[in-house]
Amino acid sequence: MLNAVIGAALCSFAKLITGVRPVWQAQPPEGQCVFFANHRSHGDFLLIWAALPAVRRVHTRPVAGADYWLRGALRRYVAQDVFRAVLIERNGRAASSDPVGQMAAALSGGDSLIVFPEGTRNLGDGLLPFKSGIYHLAAANPQVEFVPVWIENLGRVMPKGALIPVPLLCTLSFGPALRLADGEGKREFLDRAQAALAALAPPEG
Repeated sequence: MLNAVIGAALCSFAKLITGVRPVWQAQPPEGQCVFFANHRSHGDFLLIWAALPAVRRVHTRPVAGADYWLRGALRRYVAQDVFRAVLIERNGRAASSDPVGQMAAALSGGDSLIVFPEGTRNLGDGLLPFKSGIYHLAAANPQVEFVPVWIENLGRVMPKGALIPVPLLCTLSFGPALRLADGEGKREFLDRAQAALAALAPPEG
């Protein structure tokens, strides 16, 4: 009960600071899916999580870096107990490190995921090349839809190193869902997924 209350409070705070406005360019998926987004801030997954209906939020888990979210008791509690995050060892040194297996297990349990296929925060323009994990996840779960989400402005609300967020309006653009096509290779899928996400970015200027 306490975890749910804290989660709702964090969502309310995120909405208050950012005025987050979800824009769906297609019918929202009714079933299980993987939301994949550009990555500018440690608050990215909270913004997506807050924008989802409460009934869907309960069954949606962010995928995040264990090195950051296990650093300190408060972060650990929020990540593990409030968000039920799938925490990934990004240095690859852990003997049990199997990021795709961890994500696939969450999907097998009936949950949806929020992932950031760039693999790290991108402080520049555009997108970094996608890591291959999203392809392997799609190949292992061909029935699951992948929904691109472009996050606009959150990097300026919570820039790197900032302790206090700067109130700014943020928009989340949710694009049409895609699936791995029959016979589609890794490079083709990664290029198609990255193009689908980039297409949601606002025009420059």
